[in-house]
Amino acid sequence: MSRGVLLLTTAALACAPRGTAPGPAQKLVVKPDWRAVTTFLDSAVAGGAAPGAVLGVSIGGARFFHTTGQLGADDGSPVEASSVYDLASLTKVIGLTTALMLAVEERKLDLDAAIQRYVPAFSGDSKKAVTVRMLLAHASGLPAWRPLFRETQGRAEAIDLAVTTPLEAEPGARETYSDLGLIVLTQAVETIYHERLDSLLERRVFRSLGMHSLGYLPAEDLPRIAPTELDRWRGRVLRGEVHDENAARMDGVSGHAGLFGSAPDLLTFAEWVLDGWTGEPEGRRTGGSIGSSDRPSVSPSVLREFTRRQELVPGSSRALGWDTPTPGGSAGDLLSPDSFGHTGFTGTSLWIDPKQQLAIVLLSNRVNPTRDNPRWNPVRGRIADLVMTTLFEDAR
Repeated sequence: MSRGVLLLTTAALACAPRGTAPGPAQKLVVKPDWRAVTTFLDSAVAGGAAPGAVLGVSIGGARFFHTTGQLGADDGSPVEASSVYDLASLTKVIGLTTALMLAVEERKLDLDAAIQRYVPAFSGDSKKAVTVRMLLAHASGLPAWRPLFRETQGRAEAIDLAVTTPLEAEPGARETYSDLGLIVLTQAVETIYHERLDSLLERRVFRSLGMHSLGYLPAEDLPRIAPTELDRWRGRVLRGEVHDENAARMDGVSGHAGLFGSAPDLLTFAEWVLDGWTGEPEGRRTGGSIGSSDRPSVSPSVLREFTRRQELVPGSSRALGWDTPTPGGSAGDLLSPDSFGHTGFTGTSLWIDPKQQLAIVLLSNRVNPTRDNPRWNPVRGRIADLVMTTLFEDAR
């Protein structure tokens, strides 16, 4: 079963985007035909790439949603646009990176300061040379991962072990995508704000943007949540519990994983980012920043710094927290070079193209009932390309 829904009006898709991004935007199709996109996604799900999926697209503020498949391998309930998914590593950008942007905006955090300034226990060997920027760009020298869930007994102990883990490379010498680095930054944020990350984000970002499904620890909303894996460590199919084991050891609240959310809420987040990137929020201009008295406020200069490719390590595609497009990657080959996004292990992705005022959200639970399912990875890039050729005449 599959459904596509266009919200607002088709005419809105032909209107100029809300902001003014650098360079000419491509020519929008007046009446986009979504069949190539929906047929491909339906086919991928039917072929076993995931039990179900939600596609959400925002173009200049107009939204399109398409749902396909069912909530889980053993749950035949049809996927809805409002279905909630474990966002996995999208937590890094939607949650932690946003909190860090706020800290930079409020001059509570210096990107080029040693992380020891904020986390004194991050000490030893060459750690004094590791900066906040390096951690965000995955260039700190920390290893990619370690089984904190087996080595520790609680959240504080898990964070302490991540913070005291030795480097395995000199700072800035190589890129290693490191969950441990994001856990260190979680400690920095919580120290700066004297508040746990989930409470901070709920208070400062999610609630004020009206994102009701987005957050940590959503167990009370089980019927809408897509299940993930039959987890051997916990001995059950996970539903409303974070899939990532290390995040689970951290009581479900970490900067590297733990958020759950729906496609409409992720589009709301992306539209907030797009408003801020252009510096011309529709009806909400406040001194060149995005926000008002009850909305989070980040200046365009901070947003652009976080979303530009850093090149701390030659050849790296990493921005700060965010990633940028690479040939054959999850962004496809047609988004503009200014685009930024991220993926999640559970089968989630978000890509934002400020030049086109475009956001593409793709949510699935490709790890249900097992993570041993490689069919989903090629779907992301192909969907991004099909969205571009559907919306823009120049991309065809």
